[in-house]
Amino acid sequence: MLPPEEEKSLPLSERWPRASKFVLSACAAVVAELVTFPLDLTKTRLQIQGEAAMHRHEAAPYRGMLRTAAGIVQEEGLLKLWQGATPAVYRHIVYSGVRMVAYEHLRDSVLGRAEDKSFPLWYCQNGSTDTWNGVRKDCQKHGSQTPALSIFLVALKRICFQLLSMKAVVGGMTAGAIGQFFASPTDLVKVQMQMEGRRRLEGKPSRFRGVHHAFVKILSEGGIRGLWAGWVPNVQRAALVNMGDLTTYDSVKHFLLRNTPLQDNSVTHSMASGCSGLVAAILGTPADVVKTRIMNQPRDEVGRGLLYKSSTDCLIRTIQGEGFMSLYKGFMPTWMRMAPWSLVFWLTYEQIRRLCGNSSF
Repeated sequence: MLPPEEEKSLPLSERWPRASKFVLSACAAVVAELVTFPLDLTKTRLQIQGEAAMHRHEAAPYRGMLRTAAGIVQEEGLLKLWQGATPAVYRHIVYSGVRMVAYEHLRDSVLGRAEDKSFPLWYCQNGSTDTWNGVRKDCQKHGSQTPALSIFLVALKRICFQLLSMKAVVGGMTAGAIGQFFASPTDLVKVQMQMEGRRRLEGKPSRFRGVHHAFVKILSEGGIRGLWAGWVPNVQRAALVNMGDLTTYDSVKHFLLRNTPLQDNSVTHSMASGCSGLVAAILGTPADVVKTRIMNQPRDEVGRGLLYKSSTDCLIRTIQGEGFMSLYKGFMPTWMRMAPWSLVFWLTYEQIRRLCGNSSF
């Protein structure tokens, strides 16, 4: 403990490190969200249109990402591409702030870094972080001509054995789940407001006059439980996305710094963010489709969904009604949004951390 006089002389980033990181990550997330929000709206419309066609037995009004975006601009106006941006900003202030602080706390204080300051994907019991070295040693026991299938089985066995001790994976999934749980009410409002333009085109009355009215109406109709409608698939998606985003970015960035001549600069950050956006989209799109449909479905007086009983029910009915690939409906706009979102977020976050006196992520 420092004396009060010395503590007051410290910069804010050292006096309140977690609070400052929360604010910085929220600011970076808001910038990234506003830049890429039209792609998020396009993705949401694509994910919902198949559901409407299945229930109404009619063709979907939009086909593909570009035609969906063009249809929104032509039929509703350019500014409608930012329909629901306000609750999206609210969501990321909570979601990104909590997940980034939680991940760094887990990485630095709970799970712990390796001796070289990296955060390994897993930590072997013998102290080695290189699973494939262990695979090679196991294969050498069976001779140099080990069949490819045997190598694969040995690798799979070791990976499964170490699954519960995957440090970066556990950290990323836990941080994402915690952040999304707290931000779930704002995500619910964002998804429902994104569909208001579609409702007006279908001749249906508007449900909400604004963000505040949406919160009040959802609360009055479904209670506190209604604000967390769809939180289970929401949290599942966030865990998968953050396993792809946080874990991939952190791992790729430190891998490049350790094994290439690249420095800790914007080039390294861009390469790591590109990988994280792709992995996050692959892992998160199926859960995102289920989450969006559950959160957008009509509800009864006590907040229970009228179309799906649970996220599992939604998953099964979606596959049965539209096929497995419907789970990747909206993948391209999801990826094309996550890639620039990840790029803008990480570049912004790394730079403002340095400007404010914080170390690199």
